[in-house]
Amino acid sequence: MSDATPAAAERSPADVVVIGGGVAGMVAALECAKIGLAVTIVERRDELGGCVGRIELDGLTLDSGAESFATRGDGVAPLLTSLGLDDEVVDPNRAGAWLVWGDGSGLDAAPLPKTGVLGIPANPLGDDVRRIIGWSGATRAYLDRIKPILRIGRAHSLGELVRSRMGTAVLDRLVTPISSGVYSADPDLLDLDLVAPGLNEAMTRTGSLSGGVGQLVEQRKAGGAVRGLRGGMHTLVDALARELERFGVTVLTGVEATGLERDGTGWRVTGERAIDAEAGTDDAVDAPQAVGVELRAPDIVLAAAAHTSLGLLEAAVEGWESTTDWPQGASIELVTLVLEAPALDAAPRGTGVLVAADAPGVAAKALTHSTAKWSWLAEAAGGRHVVRLSYGRAGQENPLEGRGDAEVAALALADASALLGVPLDAGMLRAAGRTEWRDAVSHAALGQLDRVRALDDAIAAEPGIEVTGSWVSGTGLASVVPHAKAAAARVRHRRVAPDGTA
Repeated sequence: MSDATPAAAERSPADVVVIGGGVAGMVAALECAKIGLAVTIVERRDELGGCVGRIELDGLTLDSGAESFATRGDGVAPLLTSLGLDDEVVDPNRAGAWLVWGDGSGLDAAPLPKTGVLGIPANPLGDDVRRIIGWSGATRAYLDRIKPILRIGRAHSLGELVRSRMGTAVLDRLVTPISSGVYSADPDLLDLDLVAPGLNEAMTRTGSLSGGVGQLVEQRKAGGAVRGLRGGMHTLVDALARELERFGVTVLTGVEATGLERDGTGWRVTGERAIDAEAGTDDAVDAPQAVGVELRAPDIVLAAAAHTSLGLLEAAVEGWESTTDWPQGASIELVTLVLEAPALDAAPRGTGVLVAADAPGVAAKALTHSTAKWSWLAEAAGGRHVVRLSYGRAGQENPLEGRGDAEVAALALADASALLGVPLDAGMLRAAGRTEWRDAVSHAALGQLDRVRALDDAIAAEPGIEVTGSWVSGTGLASVVPHAKAAAARVRHRRVAPDGTA
């Protein structure tokens, strides 16, 4: 993997320029390079990986973003095999997560019901459900069993469906915390067919929402697992980077693509690289200076975040609609704490906690007790505990906005103490770190499927450009990897000669 200077990049011919160096961009670049295409990746950050990143805290190398992958489909497993990571795949602790909510006078907590989909219970009268929503909420939810299914037809909004079939207690206490934690979105704004594929059909077959959920639970028992990698998911990025280097991919980090335009039969990409001013001269300044970067290639793969990709498309694709038709990305931030807290050895709240919006005095929306979830990490931590807290709900200002690192660490420590039900103080804090995403657009938002279809139609009519990434493929590596491979396959098809040469 060569890290070319701007001048070298301008002189070097490229068959494909990939804009965005997250996992989608890395996979697409690798698939193209494997057949001998000259590929250049342009990544605005200083390192590759995107949402699959790392953070160094108290001598531990930890995931700063995604820490697991879904085993559904056949997208991730073949990739791991090709990278020689089969033996590093591990299973999490199956203890499960808890839910924390407000009970009118403070916080209450209980394990999440195990027989449900996105918090929708298969058995509304089950003890674990009643513990959270009470008898009145459970009785209201049970009316779903006797309410004619034909009255709702095909449901579109997850929130509207749950509210109409089971009531607000199930929606607010069970479904909303999960939708906020997983999709950073209000359930009213989530497309049911995208977040719970097959539920509409299962409801029709069984005659109720809870019955449909029960059917999906049975179908998914064998195939809905989540797994991880020993050492962390960031080791996937390391393995991909090694393969990119082996196949001669040029990587330009710290370069932000600012323009994309048609250049004859190909494309011209312009961008800026921030470099430090020359040291040792009287007129040197501390602030970095911007240096222009220009690349040309017959094919472009847009694998950047939604805002960046849409901005480039609006200028490059004739007749492309305004980006204002697309939803605004949510502001999400993860705070990772390393703690010396023996009271957490018993994993008092399982592998983590989801937080209802009515939980008083808690700013976080979710917490993962990482050392309780992953045995390899517990061993590496040597008695310390690692917890990760997530902040930022769709449509709301992120509660960490404008706060300094010390203030954020103190807030996260207080939230962790409240959510885990264990007193934690500053003397137990060994290290803290934060990771920000300011452009998290959910593929599962209502109307997003239609927007993506319209985008696909526009791209199909524009030779030499592909778009990939979680905002068009869906959340998680199980969706991202096959989508990126499909985008690369279309590029390869265009670039391979009839005799099979690139």
